[in-house]
Amino acid sequence: MKEVLRNYSGIILLLTGITIGSLIGIFFPQVVSYLKPLGDIFLNLLFVSVVPLVYFAVANSIASVEQGGKFGKIIFAMIITFLLFILIAALFTITVVYFFPTEALPSTGSDLLDDSGDESWGNRIVGFFTVGEFSQLFSRQNMLALLIFAFLTGTAARKAGEAGQVFRSFLASGYEVMKELLLLVMKVAPVGLGAYFAFQVATIGPQLFGFYAKPLGLYYISGVVYFLVFFTLYAFVAKGKIGVRQFWTNNIYPSITAISTCSSFATMPANLQAAAKIGVPDAIANIVIPIGSTLHKNGSSMSSIIKIYVAFLIIGKDFFDPMNLLLALGITVFVSIVAGGIPNGGYIGEMLMISVYQLPVEAIPAVMIIGTLVDPLATVLNSTGDTVAAMFVTKLSSEKFEEPKEFAP
Repeated sequence: MKEVLRNYSGIILLLTGITIGSLIGIFFPQVVSYLKPLGDIFLNLLFVSVVPLVYFAVANSIASVEQGGKFGKIIFAMIITFLLFILIAALFTITVVYFFPTEALPSTGSDLLDDSGDESWGNRIVGFFTVGEFSQLFSRQNMLALLIFAFLTGTAARKAGEAGQVFRSFLASGYEVMKELLLLVMKVAPVGLGAYFAFQVATIGPQLFGFYAKPLGLYYISGVVYFLVFFTLYAFVAKGKIGVRQFWTNNIYPSITAISTCSSFATMPANLQAAAKIGVPDAIANIVIPIGSTLHKNGSSMSSIIKIYVAFLIIGKDFFDPMNLLLALGITVFVSIVAGGIPNGGYIGEMLMISVYQLPVEAIPAVMIIGTLVDPLATVLNSTGDTVAAMFVTKLSSEKFEEPKEFAP
């Protein structure tokens, strides 16, 4: 019990802060104007720490990629599998929210969003991907351009060879420092989000709770359906009926581990054990599962779509516009893959969402709250999805399944 409480302490503190803020907003609305600056300070600190972290994280990851194609076939099959699963999860969630829509809050509307409809799509595309001045890169308004620049910087650092070693060390060090900075900022999240939620409850009213209920319900229902139906389908494609039986027989322990630890990394040994009992070759399991614990996030893909959908409901805009959906899929891939190794990486996805869609900061607390509440099921989908992904990679790379065996650490 103590272990579970320790693993969920962050979520418990955050929910406690939100609950206290909600009660203040309901019973003492006259004081929320004094609390809102605390929420604004937290969001500002989050912005200024996330932007450099994104740069260092992406540039360092690219710069650290080893040269050569030692595991070329397996790596290629793994990339295809991760992208396929993430996009299927996202498209499934889009379908769910389309057929089971949530009503927008009555007091929200398009007045929260600057109207950029007069700007041509050509100019908007240029603005999405590039900026005219270097100083503009490190602005939260231009995070997509920053991602591209970070990718190019990391590629250049890797290609520089020995001459780029000092710069690569700088990127690695910068990533560690910015990661610790974000962890420090997130320690005040219960206070910051609690203050912001007090303001939201006082201004929007009790209807706010009903508004969150349906998207959360849709996530948990669709997440369970995805878990049972799609994981079964993936296991069947990989190894037929016997694969389905072996996957579900051996997936119980990883699932329980994921729920109790709320961590994909902590579930990794259980996934490796399950893969061995299913017969996934060690050469594949030892690559796909460790990398997948960081880069392969089915649950994060689904929660990303839900959060973007909620943000659009808050501002009263059409989420199902084709361009908005394409951007949502792009953001989802980033959140599920690139941000996977970053502490509180989902929040970085929210910053990117705010930048790309030019949304108001009022949408951030809402999507952060959604992300917190869906975390237990998201962790199960993220972590146990790595085992079935390893099965799928075995099939896709034309490797042979081995005889089931016990996992040897």
